[in-house]
Amino acid sequence: MLDPARMDDVLRRGGDVATVVTSWRRLDERRKKLQAELDTKRGARNAANERMSKLDKKSEEFAAARDELKTLSSAIKEGETELATLESTSQQRLLHIPNAPHASVPVGTSEADNPVLHTAGTKPTFTFAPKPHWEVGEQLGILDFEAGARIAGARFTVLRGAASRLNRALINYMLDLHAQHGYDEVWPPAVVRRAALRGTGQLPKFEADLFKLDVAVGPDHVADNDLFLSPTAEVQVTNLHLDSILDAAQLPRKYCAYAPCFRAEAGAHGKDTRGLIRQHQFDKVELVKLTTPETSYAELDGLRQDAERVLSGLGLHYRVVTLCTGDLGFGAAKTYDIEVWLPGQDTYREISSCSNFEDFQARRAKIRYRPSAADKPRPVHTINGSGIAIGRTIVAILENYQQADGSVVIPAALRPYLGGLERITPP
Repeated sequence: MLDPARMDDVLRRGGDVATVVTSWRRLDERRKKLQAELDTKRGARNAANERMSKLDKKSEEFAAARDELKTLSSAIKEGETELATLESTSQQRLLHIPNAPHASVPVGTSEADNPVLHTAGTKPTFTFAPKPHWEVGEQLGILDFEAGARIAGARFTVLRGAASRLNRALINYMLDLHAQHGYDEVWPPAVVRRAALRGTGQLPKFEADLFKLDVAVGPDHVADNDLFLSPTAEVQVTNLHLDSILDAAQLPRKYCAYAPCFRAEAGAHGKDTRGLIRQHQFDKVELVKLTTPETSYAELDGLRQDAERVLSGLGLHYRVVTLCTGDLGFGAAKTYDIEVWLPGQDTYREISSCSNFEDFQARRAKIRYRPSAADKPRPVHTINGSGIAIGRTIVAILENYQQADGSVVIPAALRPYLGGLERITPP
């Protein structure tokens, strides 16, 4: 959660953040005032006890001190009950306050205000009007949207033949590439506990976007919505060190992981309903770093470059934008979005978000490090980003490498993972 000392900084986000902060501050001010009142009353209670110990138990002074003690004890009990409620409510409100933006984050209200950091690669040219990926995939017989809907409902898709093989090839290509650049590969569970989601900031704010599992799993679980399908491997990989203290010599820790992801997309009604852009189930390779505060922004730049390397290796044109304050994710202090060019839709679409959360997640998940043996533990900084989204990469390949005869050329980097396949041809 946010360090309360940075509460003024979070107001740079604009929007309705000020209302949430003001609500929390009122609670916190009442909590502090009540705490001071209780301290005073406890002191008076101790003084009354001290006087009583020196008085004759049959005297009027003793009776008066006893009555005062009863009144104080009753008031203290009531105050402690109120204080416990205030502390619990204050902590819950604090969990709904987003992270404070880094000073370098540009001010803005929407994605229209996100400045372009740089572009890379060359846009493809066509002698024909390029088609969107859903048309390319259906004509090739490799994207089956109807079967996905029959099996599971809207926004589920069956990948057939070459698309299924391409999906596997992309996962292996990305994991191999990241492992070559110092990331430790992990294969995490797809199911996560409530505490893990709270640690990375998905809960309590975004519960409506999650798939809950109303099942009991093992003797230590009950059917109380404690288990969820993971929305991103960021959750599992960051929580590898839940409630842990690391040595400074162990940092940075760099992880890459493939995992299936599940999102209810509760806030995306009617948005991107065609194709693979916004699915309830999708595959992603995730990059996560745990770093010291002093190195975290250099490590963010490095992680972003590692994600970019995937697109460069596939020969795809893309750009990088810096998210403004109004477009910044809930837990992020700074984010770069990598947007790939999609000629069939004549637009750029986000394919990776690379964020520095500073100590926002580490405070929630109690992930700390000890700079030296004599130092007290401090929160690490956490960084993550897609390295990258598999489905959207398939979208980009189908649209950028489509040919006039309806075939799709396979990028050279993927051919070794596909048994040398150079082209997907119509049936």
